[in-house]
Order: sequence, then C-alpha cells, then structure tokens
Amino acid sequence: MISMYSASVPVFLQMLGSLDALLVKAQSHAQEKGIEPDALLQARLSPDMFPLARQVQVACDFARSVPARLVGVEVPAYEDNEQTFVQLRARIARTLAFIEGLEPSQFIGSEEREIVLRPGTPKARTISGEAYLLAYGLPQFFFHVTTAYALLRHNGVHIGKKDYMGIY
Repeated sequence: MISMYSASVPVFLQMLGSLDALLVKAQSHAQEKGIEPDALLQARLSPDMFPLARQVQVACDFARSVPARLVGVEVPAYEDNEQTFVQLRARIARTLAFIEGLEPSQFIGSEEREIVLRPGTPKARTISGEAYLLAYGLPQFFFHVTTAYALLRHNGVHIGKKDYMGIY
C-alpha cells in the first residue's frame, strides 16, 4: 500500500522541478530568438484559457495547497503578481521549499481526513483526503503543468517528453 506522502510529495517535487526546467528553456529560447518574454508568458492555447504565467501560478497553488490540506496546516498564501520567468521560478522555489518541509509522518491518517472543496459556497463538497488527492488535487495539478508544457511546445520551445517528465 502506497502512503499518502509517497503519492503526493515526490510527485509534486518531480513535476515542479520539471516545470522550473521548462521555464529555463523558455527563457533561453526567447533570448536566443529575440522573442519578447511576455509573448511566451501571456501565450494561451485558447482565448478562454489561462496564459502560461497563470498556468504556472495555479500549478504551484495545487502543489502547496493539496499537501497542506492533507496534513492540516495552513496553506501558504502567495500573491499572483509574477510577471517574469525569474519571478515564476522564484514562486516554484518557494513552493518546493514548503513541500520539502513536510514530513512523511504528518500524512499518516490523511487519507481519511475530511477535505471541504469550495467551502462557504453553494458548491461546497466534503470528500476524503484520499479522494481529494487522487481524484481532484493531482488531476488539477497535472492539467496546469501539462498546459504550461503544451504552451511552450506550441510556441517553438524545443522541449519533449523527457523535459516534461523531469528527474525521477
């Protein structure tokens, strides 16, 4: 049986490391090709989707909020004011530092913890920690990381599956 820690923290660490490396490649690509960085940072796959910068912010939001809620600690609040690759990478670094500070023992019993989605709204819903991680948190996180990857790939950054997977 896999622990809630093992099913979450190492996954977030791996994929945030990948996302950070993708941003390094994107910044280098923009410099090498003479592309204004904002052209990549504000790129969207569709007009009704978030741009790259927001995809990175939301990926970080899920990477820190999911484990925080599972262990019952306050979710660190970040302002959504990053406008450069350097600032986005700093957000990833802060998120990594928070996650790395969580201990496996804090996750014991978290599969049964009640997690309230959308608290205080008519759409509030309570689910178990296990369902929160596996059916909600991880899919949301991967959606935003994958969309960031797709935006960069679509805009000519030379990246592939190995870049997406990162170090494991």
